[in-house]
Amino acid sequence: MTVKSIKLRTACDAVLVPQGVPVLLESGTEVNVVQSLGGNVTVNYNGNLFQIAARDAHALGEEYSRPVLSLDSDATAEDWVWACLRTCYDPEIPINIVDLGLVYDCRLSELVSGGTRVDVRMTLTAPGCGMGAVIAEEIKQRLESLEQITVANIEIVFDPPWCVERMSEAAKLELGLW
Repeated sequence: MTVKSIKLRTACDAVLVPQGVPVLLESGTEVNVVQSLGGNVTVNYNGNLFQIAARDAHALGEEYSRPVLSLDSDATAEDWVWACLRTCYDPEIPINIVDLGLVYDCRLSELVSGGTRVDVRMTLTAPGCGMGAVIAEEIKQRLESLEQITVANIEIVFDPPWCVERMSEAAKLELGLW
């Protein structure tokens, strides 16, 4: 992994990983970019990891945008949902949440008022991770930005607990676990 050192051009909001505590990183702070996937950027500052959301990544002086989804015209709403979920990453692990095995269930249903609801049951790699609410909110926003989805509900569960065996073979290979 290549680490890139950058001085923040402006102050920006960030979240301390894995505690999930919001912080303000000051202008001029020198950070090391350790991961920039899905539009968000994880940086190291003084031995701590911080996630900077794509909307605030301008402070790094570079463009970090969320991936643009492109599916075939015959793709279903479920196809779009799964593609969208694959654009979301754990801020500490360079694997999307689907291949990491964090998504336990994903169900779409029609709303009485019209539109489509998606319910996602997912977990975290560790029960004590404070990033759950941050990750869940990001997923909710991304799913609700899809034309095919009206409402998204993200539920964090810990039963069954996450384990390495839940990861896809590709993810295990990427991390050298296979």
